[in-house]
Amino acid sequence: MADDLTIQTGGKDGGIVINDDWPGYSLELFNYPKHYSGDLECVYIPHGVIMDRTERLARNIMGDLGDHDIVVLCVLKAGYQFCADLVERIKALSRNSDHTLPMSVNFIRLKSYVNDQSTEDLHIVGAEDLSFLTGKAIVDTGKTMKTLLKHVEAFRPKMIKVAGLLVKRVPNSSGCLPDYVGFEIPNRFVVGYALDYNEYFRDLNHICVISESGKLKYKV
Repeated sequence: MADDLTIQTGGKDGGIVINDDWPGYSLELFNYPKHYSGDLECVYIPHGVIMDRTERLARNIMGDLGDHDIVVLCVLKAGYQFCADLVERIKALSRNSDHTLPMSVNFIRLKSYVNDQSTEDLHIVGAEDLSFLTGKAIVDTGKTMKTLLKHVEAFRPKMIKVAGLLVKRVPNSSGCLPDYVGFEIPNRFVVGYALDYNEYFRDLNHICVISESGKLKYKV
């Protein structure tokens, strides 16, 4: 199992790389809502691992941006849990350290998925006026970066840093990578920890792989 999870050597925030042949963990080893019985293949990333990695990212952000007054721009809906946990860990570090990071939190919403397919029709909701970003250092905790970054840059923030829990290895990638990465994963459709399939599975603590029967059950 140790050979399946490796640390990327491309930088301190390159992320934990999960190999293509990683089978995940048996569902029998974890607690999860029983109304999803038969809808999941495996637990891909356990909640505890997510929490530990998020704390590491918070420490790295504190080290890099501790002298700035930052705005955290949370991308809803899939990013809300990661954003909340990341902010809580930054706050805890600020309380218990001489090195503090003043911050405010704002929200926008992106929607690009229909069932398990990402579409080119990307909607940005709540981003009409981001003038409060002017001159600020921004930490974006979203997943759909290229279009959003172009929009945010128009408001001339002092600096933009992107934190992403997951980066997928996909064909024809835009090459736009977050500055802070939790995990690099294969091109598999995962749910849980606020990641959804047609609004279902957000109530899972773990990140799991959805089964084909689960896709059919909740397809719209």
